[in-house]
Order: sequence, then structure tokens, then C-alpha cells
Amino acid sequence: MNNPNAIEVILIEDNPHDAELCLRALKKHGLANKVQLLQDGAEALDFIFAAGAFTGREINHRPKLILLDLKLPKVDGLEILRRIKDDERTRTIPVVVMTSSQEEKDIVESYKLGVNSYIVKPVDFDKFVNSVADLGLYWLLLNKVPA
Repeated sequence: MNNPNAIEVILIEDNPHDAELCLRALKKHGLANKVQLLQDGAEALDFIFAAGAFTGREINHRPKLILLDLKLPKVDGLEILRRIKDDERTRTIPVVVMTSSQEEKDIVESYKLGVNSYIVKPVDFDKFVNSVADLGLYWLLLNKVPA
């Protein structure tokens, strides 16, 4: 993505296979034009908060949606969620956890931290693609957020 200020979706996913499936599903429904893929937690925080390699990005140009895996290298998804929801500038960005973890403690902690939705990744390819497409359609086209 050439213009980091035009991002609509941030996909934070370290598994290349899952990332590719997500991108394909969004693209299939015309929702992948403005997606930023970030592959570890530190890179994600730098992008979201316009730090490090992303210092030139305007933090006020917020994405419409963050798709967040929990199991990430460097900084885990729960810490990313905590930082997003604790910061006045990013608090209202919808965050959907999309993970393979079905652990009750992860679900409870995610909701305590303010996640907007918690989705367990389906193992079946078609169900996974359909889930991502449904998420994209709802959060990008139907959901309304504060300006």
C-alpha cells in the first residue's frame, strides 16, 4: 500500500497462509483496495501510532477496521488491543479479534479490553473465506463509527 493515510483495514496477522486467505476474501468482495498487512505486534503498534518506520503517517487518518490475531511475535494481540483502547485517538476504531484461540481467558480478556467482536478462525477454507467476507461487509459497509 503506497499511501498509509488511505488505509481502511489493518490486518495484523503473522501467518502468511491466513493473511493470504483474508486478503483474497476481502478482494473477492471489493474490500481489499486499502488494506495494510502487518506481520508482528511491534510493527502494528508503530503503524497504528505513527511511530518508527511509520513516523510520517498521519495518526488522525484512522482505519475503519482492525483485524487482529492474538498470537503474534514481539507484542501479542492483547497488548495491541489494550494500547488501542487506552488511547483517546484510537479508542473508537472497531477491533475484531480473529484468532484460532478458543480459550475462555482470551475471550474474556479481549472483551474486558474493549474488543468489538471475537471470531474463532474456521479451519474449513470456504467457511474461513466466507467469515472474512462477512466481517468486511459488515464492518466496512454497514457499521457506522464516530467521525
